[in-house]
Amino acid sequence: MDSPIPRPRRRLSKGMYILPSLFTTANMAAGFYAILQALGYTTTREYWHLDHAAIAIGFAVLFDGLDGRIARITGTSSDFGRELDSLADVITFGVAPAMLAWTWGFYGIPPVLLTEWHIKLTQVGAIASFLFLMAGASRLARFNITTNAQPSNPGRPGKKYFVGMPIPAGAGVIAAVVHFWAGEPIQSWYTALTWVAMVTTVAYLMVSTWRFYSFKDIDFKSRHPFRLIILLGALFYGILVFSGPVLFGVALLYMVSGVFWRLQWIFRRRTGPPPPPYHEVSQPS
Repeated sequence: MDSPIPRPRRRLSKGMYILPSLFTTANMAAGFYAILQALGYTTTREYWHLDHAAIAIGFAVLFDGLDGRIARITGTSSDFGRELDSLADVITFGVAPAMLAWTWGFYGIPPVLLTEWHIKLTQVGAIASFLFLMAGASRLARFNITTNAQPSNPGRPGKKYFVGMPIPAGAGVIAAVVHFWAGEPIQSWYTALTWVAMVTTVAYLMVSTWRFYSFKDIDFKSRHPFRLIILLGALFYGILVFSGPVLFGVALLYMVSGVFWRLQWIFRRRTGPPPPPYHEVSQPS
């Protein structure tokens, strides 16, 4: 008896290829909205504009995570989609958070008696914000040209890691801090100096070669995803009810995790026992 002829796989409709790009477009739209809100604060001095900008960046992080996953699930990955995603990330996670970091941390500081010191502080803040933008763009460029990159402090073989903090996470840290304070800008010069250190630290983590967990090995198709579903449900409920503290904690925890793993690797490398001496074993003739 002849075996049945296998049916050819149906080609995906062209509309399926547009689906990931729609999420990338939503990502870009959220970044543009965040830029407009940051500019709105400079004209109205109403700090709810800054909170709206931070929220928009948070939604952009969600859209950025969905476009790549949807492209992989539907098999609609393309060179055009990858290039569009990188360009969108420069706007949404580079320009928008850099402007937000400057307007929230330095532009809104009330002038002090020493006007020259106030001007210098805003200039230092502008430099720190530009370093964030430059580091994010460099991080994207390195990611696009590197294949199978390995962090300088390797982790578990079965885990998947990013080399350096990804730019959406860096933008998420900036947005989470602003949203935690409901957009109310910094009012003191010493807090502004702390913000300079925070922004430059995030910039350095993005261009570093330290490992950050990528979450790409999470399998929603596993037979027992109950723990994962419960954890995600609790996280979403926490964000819905207490968005400021929860997002602030998640962003800082992710940032600190990379620093912790790096320090742990350095400590183990320095305190670990030396390798055993090599002895040549003669082979029988």
